[in-house]
Amino acid sequence: MNLGWLRFTLWMLAYMALALLPMAIALVGNTPEARERMIETGVMFGLLGLGVLSAQAVTSGRQRWFARGLGQDDLLRFHRQTGLFAWLLVLAHPLTLFLADSEFLTYLDPRDELLRALSLWFVLLAILVLVVSSLWRLTFGLSYEIWRLLHGGLALAIVSLGLGHALMVDHYTGPIWKKALLVMVVGGALYLMAETRTRRPWRMRRRPWRVQKVREGRDESWTLRLVPEGHAGMRFRPGQFAWLTLGESPWRLQQHPFSMASSIDEDGGALEFTIKAVGDFTGSLSEVEPGTCAWLEGPYGVFTWQPGQSPRGAVFITGGVGITPVMSMLRTARDRGAREPLWLVHASKDFDSILFREELDELARELPLTLVHVLDEPPEDWDGESGKVDKALLQRCLPEHLAELPCYLCGPKPMADSLEPALSELGVPAKNLYCERFDMV
Repeated sequence: MNLGWLRFTLWMLAYMALALLPMAIALVGNTPEARERMIETGVMFGLLGLGVLSAQAVTSGRQRWFARGLGQDDLLRFHRQTGLFAWLLVLAHPLTLFLADSEFLTYLDPRDELLRALSLWFVLLAILVLVVSSLWRLTFGLSYEIWRLLHGGLALAIVSLGLGHALMVDHYTGPIWKKALLVMVVGGALYLMAETRTRRPWRMRRRPWRVQKVREGRDESWTLRLVPEGHAGMRFRPGQFAWLTLGESPWRLQQHPFSMASSIDEDGGALEFTIKAVGDFTGSLSEVEPGTCAWLEGPYGVFTWQPGQSPRGAVFITGGVGITPVMSMLRTARDRGAREPLWLVHASKDFDSILFREELDELARELPLTLVHVLDEPPEDWDGESGKVDKALLQRCLPEHLAELPCYLCGPKPMADSLEPALSELGVPAKNLYCERFDMV
């Protein structure tokens, strides 16, 4: 088995074990006499829901010890899908109990026990808001910063109240040792949630950065060049990304993930981020002044390649600003005198919007790089590729031994969704295909 798949399998088994722990704790040792099957099913839904919600803390992409070896794109999609599964479990828990015995409706009656009823109503409404705001953030016009505060705060509250509910019901968690184990397991997840918002900024404050330059680029893009202040900088692999915060304090809601575009051998440990102005934060990059304080958390990601990694070469397929992590790879290849053959298929809207156009031409002269530009709206005198990147174009422009080469695909979600199966049809095995989509939230 490929080492990457083995690592993935082991981490997924660890995730499932964590998700099942609350249920396992409830069922181990002496258990109370079984009730009607539908009641017991409803109770297990609740315990499993608590376990899945707790396990979400390790699949958020911020735990590097868990994410090691796993693609950020796949990890976040998994996080989103398991979040929906947890939502269904939390809803199924009370609905199944109500159908089994209407007496359980008293749990939601504030006249019976006010604190319990209010906490349960809050959990049901909070998880609904959590899911809806995550799936349709842009539809509701929520800024990323507000969504991030809402997402983190509601997740913390839901898991905390879920733990309290499991402890107070006391049917399966009567023994003190079971309560202690449950608090340790779920408490660990709560710690991970809080740690990303408190302890990490505390560590980051010792490693500030400064914005050295701000350059305007094509296609509404801006490049920020950051230099380390009082430290050696960040060691990273070409293609990785970091969470960027601008301002005098690292404790800010405004924290966004961007790929490093610079070579790993940049002078003075400087880093460059090329960012397209498409949102509330990115739209304000033109106003960033040189000298602005910045903070970086990272590096993250396994979408990486560097010289010597694949002697027969590598293939890169990018769309728009998706070329930024590949620029880090190509710049590093140039700085290190790479001689393996490389192929880049880069899709842009039109000729004037090609990011790094002149530098890419220069890289094609300095490296054994086959450069293929694909324009959606080509000028009349264009003699290159045009239209959408598809299977036929890849088959025409890429080498015959494509299946033996690592392939890096980075771009908008529709592009990635269409080209992943196309590459598989061209014989590229899953172990050789690395994909990143630009739709984190």
